[in-house]
Amino acid sequence: MSQPVDPVEGGAPVEEPVPERVRRRGWAIDTTPLRDPRYRRLFWGIATTTIGQQMTLVAVPFQVFLLTGSSFMVGVTSVVALVPLVVFGLLGGAIADAMDRRRLLVVTSVGAAVTSALLAAQALLPGGGNLALLWVLTAAVSAFTAVNSPTRYAVIPALVGTDRVPAANALAMTVRQIGVIVGPLLAGLLIGLGSLFTAYAIDAVGFVVAAALLRGLPPLPPGRDAGKLRLGAAVRGVGEGFAFLRTQPVLLMTFVVDVVAMLFAWPQAVFPELSETRYAESPNSLGWLFAGISIGALAMGLTSGWVSKVDRQGAVVIVSIAVWAVAIIGFGFAPTLWLAVLCLAVAGAGDMVSAVLRSSMLQTAAPEEMRGRMQGVFIVVVTGGPRLGDLRAGGLASAAGVTFAMASGGVVVLVAMAAVALLVPSFWFFRASRSAVDRTG
Repeated sequence: MSQPVDPVEGGAPVEEPVPERVRRRGWAIDTTPLRDPRYRRLFWGIATTTIGQQMTLVAVPFQVFLLTGSSFMVGVTSVVALVPLVVFGLLGGAIADAMDRRRLLVVTSVGAAVTSALLAAQALLPGGGNLALLWVLTAAVSAFTAVNSPTRYAVIPALVGTDRVPAANALAMTVRQIGVIVGPLLAGLLIGLGSLFTAYAIDAVGFVVAAALLRGLPPLPPGRDAGKLRLGAAVRGVGEGFAFLRTQPVLLMTFVVDVVAMLFAWPQAVFPELSETRYAESPNSLGWLFAGISIGALAMGLTSGWVSKVDRQGAVVIVSIAVWAVAIIGFGFAPTLWLAVLCLAVAGAGDMVSAVLRSSMLQTAAPEEMRGRMQGVFIVVVTGGPRLGDLRAGGLASAAGVTFAMASGGVVVLVAMAAVALLVPSFWFFRASRSAVDRTG
C-alpha cells in the first residue's frame, strides 16, 4: 500500500492524519487487514488448523509418557520431529520461492490431514498405541507443517501490503493463541475421558477445512526471479538464503535470541510429569499447563495495537525475552497450579511481543524473492528451538528435578540477553523507521 506524496517536497511521503478513534484505541488490536477477503481466507485457514494442531501437540507427548513413563522420552520425541522440521522447513521455504504458494498451501494441508487421520487410527491399537509408529507419524506431520507454515507467512506481504504486515502478524498470532488455549484444554478433557483418537481426528478435520479455504485464494506466484522447481534448485536456494542472512546481522540476531530463549527455557517437556505429580490433585492440570503460555500471549495479542507502533524493535525484543526468562524461573518454583499457569501466562505475553516484532523485522527487510526462504529459517528456529528445549528440559528434569531444569535455564537466558545488548549494539539500537528509510533510499 503506497503513501500519498507531497509534490512540493519533491515526492516525499506525507503522513496521513490519524483518525481520533484510532488514537483512542491505540492499545486495541488492529483489525484492518481483515477487510481484505484474501487475508480473511488465510486468517481462517490458520484458525481452523490451530486447535487441532495444539490438541495433537498435547496428545503426542502424553501418549509417549503413557507408553514409557519417562520425561526424557518425551524430549526424545521432540527431537524425532525436529529432523524433518529442519530439513523440510528450509526446503519448504525454498520451494515457496519457486512455485505458486496457493498450490503449495493446499497440497501440504491435505497431506497433514491424511497424516493426522493416521495418528488417530494408531491411537486405537492394542496397548494404547505403538511408540515407533507414533514417532514415524509425528515426523510426517512435522514435515508437512514445516512446509506449510513458512508459506503461509511468506504470502502475508503480498496479501496486505508491507505497511500492514505487523497488524496482520498480530492478528494471525492472536487467533493462533486462542487455538493454543482452547486446544490443550479440550485435549486435556478428551485425554481424561480416554479419547486420544478424537484429539487426533479433530486435527485432521481442521486441515481439511483449511485446504478448502486456501484453495479459494488467488494465484500467489513467487518472486519474479524464481526459477523452475527442482530439488537441486531448492537445495541451492537454501544456501542462497543463508548467504543472504549472513549479510544481515540484525536479522541473524532475531534468530539467535529466540534459539537461546527456547533452548534454555522451554518448559513443555515437564508438563506431563507435573500433571501426574506436583499438580496431580488439580482438575485438568495437563490442559491448563499446556494452555498457560498462550493465555498470556492471547491477552497480549488483544492489546497489541501498540506493538505495531514500536520503533526500537530490537530493544523491545530483548526486554520481552528477559520477561520470558524471569517468568519461567518463577514457574520452576511454583507450588500450586494457579501460580504455575500465571507464570506461564506472563512468559507467553513476553514471547508474543518478541514473535510479532521479530517476524515483522524479517518480513519487511527480506526482498520478495527471499521471503519464503527467510520464513523457512524463521519457522525452523521458532519450532525447532522448543524441540531442542524439550530434550534439555526433559533430560535435566529427569536427572536433577523440574525446579532446577527451569530455574537454571531462565538464568542462562537472562545472562545471554544482557550479553546481546552489550556485544551487538546494532540489534539493541535497531529502529524500524531507519530500516524503512534504508529500504527506500
